[in-house]
Amino acid sequence: MAVVDVSEELKSLSSTMGSIEAVLDLEKMRADIAVLEEQAAAPSLWDDPDAAQKITSKLSHLQAELRKTEALRGRIDDLSVMFELAEDEGDADALAEAESELIAVRKALDEMEVRTLLSGEYAEREALVNIRAEAGGVDASDFAERLQRMYLRWAERHGYPTEVYETSYAEEAGIKSTTFVVKAPYAYGTLSVEQGTHRLVRISPFDNQGRRQTSFAGVEVLPVVEKTDHVEIDESELRVDVYRASGPGGQGVNTTDSAVRLTHIPTGIVVSCQNERSQIQNKASAMNVLQAKLLERRRQEEQARMDALKDGGSSWGNQMRSYVLHPYQMVKDLRTEFEVGNPQAVLDGEIDGFLEAGIRWRKQQEK
Repeated sequence: MAVVDVSEELKSLSSTMGSIEAVLDLEKMRADIAVLEEQAAAPSLWDDPDAAQKITSKLSHLQAELRKTEALRGRIDDLSVMFELAEDEGDADALAEAESELIAVRKALDEMEVRTLLSGEYAEREALVNIRAEAGGVDASDFAERLQRMYLRWAERHGYPTEVYETSYAEEAGIKSTTFVVKAPYAYGTLSVEQGTHRLVRISPFDNQGRRQTSFAGVEVLPVVEKTDHVEIDESELRVDVYRASGPGGQGVNTTDSAVRLTHIPTGIVVSCQNERSQIQNKASAMNVLQAKLLERRRQEEQARMDALKDGGSSWGNQMRSYVLHPYQMVKDLRTEFEVGNPQAVLDGEIDGFLEAGIRWRKQQEK
């Protein structure tokens, strides 16, 4: 790499880093950390476990974000020294090392830049993910289960806690539906680009004639409701059903009627939860899911009114990604054109490339 090219590249990196630092507002971040550290040190912190968890989680996230930002700034500043020393000493190995670090820094910078593109009223929230099998019979149920595993593995790779609220198992294989939460700041802003219909094309392992099958699964991503949202639900508008939780193939996982199904009569929204042993706990979790769905419904209605005022808003087809396992191997996003030739890696949770492309695409649509 020519010296002039390196100099320009380093200037570009530093400029981009400056823009990121401005958006993240590092001084405010440090001030927020100081406030949260004071709250976390309070003797009464765990009197309210839910509030305590939110405080410690947000503190941990902000501290990690600040460390990551400061470390990347340090790497950018060190690059100029690395190249200068390599040039002065005519050391080919040192030059190769500096060029390798330059590529790595550019990649890390691109990834961090995506974080600054997250916007919207609920972007900072945790994410509530619903997956349901659609057309395709047993293959669709199997695909829905593979998508659940994909997102849970993605969260695991990033160290994000998750909790599965409910899973409805299909008769032969896979699942009819599932609901789980990803407990990390900005999980909603990040995963919301996954919403839509996912399509799988493969030789069906459930077809004794070995034919190629196409199946579909729907993904819905909602922001987790917080106390400040004021989503009022009149108990008289709810139908509450209790039943015995079950596992794969109808296997009983609970010997009491602790699972809870809530039906919101005015909207027809139905949610259920069976992960807890207590009926009271399951009802509380189901209420959280119902509130999230009602909050999203309200958001969509508000967006529809805004779009009407603007004589229509941007939209895209509901089908958003194809996973092809036969006759060739490819996963392709139908909005961004981003594609990967290793479906197994994607289904194992390596979806950051799709998330980044989706976030950039969405930001472009907003302009």
